[in-house]
Amino acid sequence: LFEAKVAVSPGIGFGQYGDDHVRFGLIENEHRTRQAVRGIRHMMKKDGLIK
Repeated sequence: LFEAKVAVSPGIGFGQYGDDHVRFGLIENEHRTRQAVRGIRHMMKKDGLIK
């Protein structure tokens, strides 16, 4: 997610069941949120996690 330029918080900070998760704060405007989603999609495709 660093390469995608998307900041996240470790899920464990939000309770005992959050250990395998990350939390996204969607507080940006629509343009920046879409930009973040595109960056995540690109990263996941590059890593072979999605087609």
